[in-house]
Amino acid sequence: MKLICGIVVAVLGFLVPAAASAATLCTVIADGTSGKVLLEEGDCRTRVTPASTFKIPLAVIGFDSGFLKDENNPALPFKKGYADWGGPDWKQTTTPARWLKHSVVWYSQQISHALGKERLAAYTAAFGYGNSDWSGDKGKDNALDRAWIGSSLKISPAEQVEFLRQLMNRQLPVSRDAMDKTDRIIERSTAAGWTVAGKTGSAFPRKRDGSLDRARGWGWYVGWAKKNGRTLVFARLNQDETLIRAPGGLRARKEFLEGWDQLVKRLPD
Repeated sequence: MKLICGIVVAVLGFLVPAAASAATLCTVIADGTSGKVLLEEGDCRTRVTPASTFKIPLAVIGFDSGFLKDENNPALPFKKGYADWGGPDWKQTTTPARWLKHSVVWYSQQISHALGKERLAAYTAAFGYGNSDWSGDKGKDNALDRAWIGSSLKISPAEQVEFLRQLMNRQLPVSRDAMDKTDRIIERSTAAGWTVAGKTGSAFPRKRDGSLDRARGWGWYVGWAKKNGRTLVFARLNQDETLIRAPGGLRARKEFLEGWDQLVKRLPD
């Protein structure tokens, strides 16, 4: 029960309302073709949990391994005992497209359990995806359920950008088909005339006693943006300074997209 409650809080951040107060730890933007960093503010080299941003590499892995077939298959039914704290959207038959749209944790867990730690570690190591640590919480044997949610797997914003750049340019060591299919199910937004593909992520660090530090939640938004032949890859990482009800990733996306036009104006031509 403690594990379930911990994951609920880590993923969705349903907390006591408080005045919003989050610090931007990092904003990094790179050229989508060359990888040249055009803007880097804050600490963009320290690794933290990827949280739900890991669904992007997990989709690549799922398609390349053959577990995922296309955006509509496999359509897996919800079963009693699966993670259900995401509400009605999680308690339905879920496809790869619905999985990313609604960030369905139990679908991620079906993929991870089907592949196992060794294959997942081999893929993430080949991708250069952070520390590629699939040990999970010490003594918990829970890596396949939550290594990427406030646990052992960690990645820096700079590493997120390089991974995404390789995905966007179809340079990862997997089939092109796997990358094409992943690209198609990533959520699109618009900002100042740019088409933005991205994924949010929310989680909490742990205190020394192992409990969740609910006043220091992380919020990720990572992806790429395209306009008039120009492509930029980005990562934004925030960390709360007090208890906040709304998930950090959703807040990070909102503020990042609202400020996108001003960020672009600061970039070198």
